[in-house]
Amino acid sequence: MNYCPESAMSLPIPNLLFIEPNHYAGGYVSPEALAEVKAAGITHVIDMLPEHEHGGFDEAALAAELGLYYAHLPIVGGHDLNRANAEALHSLLAASGESPVLVHCMSGNRVGALFALRAFWLQGMSAVEALAVGRRYGLTKLEPLVVQILAL
Repeated sequence: MNYCPESAMSLPIPNLLFIEPNHYAGGYVSPEALAEVKAAGITHVIDMLPEHEHGGFDEAALAAELGLYYAHLPIVGGHDLNRANAEALHSLLAASGESPVLVHCMSGNRVGALFALRAFWLQGMSAVEALAVGRRYGLTKLEPLVVQILAL
C-alpha cells in the first residue's frame, strides 16, 4: 500500500494536523476512524488517552487486529506534562523511524503540550521555538501551563 498524506487528511479525526513528514496529530480516534487510519497508510499510533476517556473502546486490541503498531502513553492532565513523558514520546517517535505515525488524545491539546516539552528538553529548542512547535501540534488550553513549565 502506498502512503498518501492527502488521503490521510480526510480521516474522521477531530483537529487532525499533518505537521511534518510522517507526523500526524489529532483528537479522539473512534473504532471506525482507526480502521481508516490503517487504510490511509498510517502504521503507528501513539495514544495519549487515559483508559477512562476511551468510552469502553479497546483501542489497543483493535490496533493489534488491524496490524498497527500501537503504544499507549496516557496523559491525564497537567501533572503528566513532565520530562519522563516527553522522553517516552521521544523514544516512541524514534522507534517509529520514518513510518507514518498518528499521535492523539481527545482534542490534540495534550499532544501539542508534550511535543512542546519534547522540543525544549530533548531537541534543544528555545522556549519560544518549543512553544511554536506545541502550537503546530495542537496545543491550546494547556498553553499557560506549558509556558510556566518552559519558564517563559
